[in-house]
Amino acid sequence: MSSEFITFLIGASPVGENRAALPWGMTFGELSASEAFFWSALGNIAAVIALTFLYGPVSNFARKYWPWLDRLLTKIFKKTRHKHSHRFNRWGALFLIFFVSIPLPGSGGHTGALVAWLFGVPPKIAIPLVSLGVILAGVVVLAITTGALTLAELF
Repeated sequence: MSSEFITFLIGASPVGENRAALPWGMTFGELSASEAFFWSALGNIAAVIALTFLYGPVSNFARKYWPWLDRLLTKIFKKTRHKHSHRFNRWGALFLIFFVSIPLPGSGGHTGALVAWLFGVPPKIAIPLVSLGVILAGVVVLAITTGALTLAELF
C-alpha cells in the first residue's frame, strides 16, 4: 500500500485522525508536510462526511428493532443535551469548529460529527464546520510535528 493511502486510512480512523496520520505520514510514510497534511485531512473529512449521513439512518434502524437501545439512546441524548446545551446555544453550530479544532483525544472529526447529529445540526451546515475544525486541528498538529510550535507554548 502507498504511504498516501495509509495516511488517508489513519486520518479516517476514529482513534488516529490528524493526530496520528500527519506524524505517521511525515515520518514513516516519508511524505512531505503538505502531502501528509492533505492525505490526513482528506481521510478525516471523508470519515466526517460518511458519519454525518450514517448516524441518523443507523440510529433509526437500531432504535426500531432494539427497544432497549432506543431507551438507552433517548436517555443519553436527553442527558447530553441537558448538560451541554448552554454551550451549544451560546455558540450555535460554530461550536463545532472550536470543539473539533482542539487536537486532543475525545475531540476531532468523528466526535464533531456525533455532536452535530446529537444537536440536530443539518449535514449541509455540519460538514463544512466540522471540516474546518479538522483543517485547523491539522494545522496545529503540523506545527507541533515540524517543531514550529511546542506543546509548552500551547499551554
